[in-house]
Amino acid sequence: MSDRPLLEVTGVCAGYGRTDVLRDVSLHVDAGEVVSLIGSNGAGKSTLLKAVVGLVTPSAGQVVFDGHAVTGCRPEKLVSRGIALVPEGRLLFGPLSVADNLALGTYATRGPTRREAVSAQLARVHELFPVLAERADQSAETLSGGEQQMLAVGRALMSGPRLLLLDEPSLGLAPKVIGEIFSAIERLRADGVTILLVEQDAKLALKHSDRGYVMRTGRIELQGSAAELVKDESVRTIYLGTWQTEGNGP
Repeated sequence: MSDRPLLEVTGVCAGYGRTDVLRDVSLHVDAGEVVSLIGSNGAGKSTLLKAVVGLVTPSAGQVVFDGHAVTGCRPEKLVSRGIALVPEGRLLFGPLSVADNLALGTYATRGPTRREAVSAQLARVHELFPVLAERADQSAETLSGGEQQMLAVGRALMSGPRLLLLDEPSLGLAPKVIGEIFSAIERLRADGVTILLVEQDAKLALKHSDRGYVMRTGRIELQGSAAELVKDESVRTIYLGTWQTEGNGP
């Protein structure tokens, strides 16, 4: 097994038009880790995920995946390499069925064993989220918000990713559904899927992560193990509020 990180982001600057949102951002994610990226709205968390998957082209710096520079690669190429994004807002194809939305996640799967790979991926998604099997013929736009989030995660998993990027998976969901989503994240972690998690709910993110980074105004301000960040006074004051380290959250 290689000692190098699965994902390395080094000195990345990126943004929209002439405005840089990210300023000299560096982080890494090791294979098998769950790493959280926390910070307030507008800190640049989602922009960083977009820079990793090629939806935003960095103006400086480098993105390396599995030892290969992928800075500025087209998103579909990165899906083929093993990176999948679950975007904020889900971005499902509402009129299409659940089954069709899941099938769209397999477009990058190629080769003589494609049928077997797709079948295995679908079985895995249905195991994680049984409701998607029950709703296979139902249009995505008629699902509840929680079911739509499960479908968005499932669609990403259909590509068989080695690195899964999750952008605000708990946003707008009821506590019970959040618990189900994060239970699935734990199961994926146990299966060896590497996860970079953007989550505004810092206490929830850190509870389910190995390490974390704190972003503020486009920069990494702090980093450390989840346990270290939970105990950091500035993190607790700004992002965790009065949260206690035990007995809270899903």
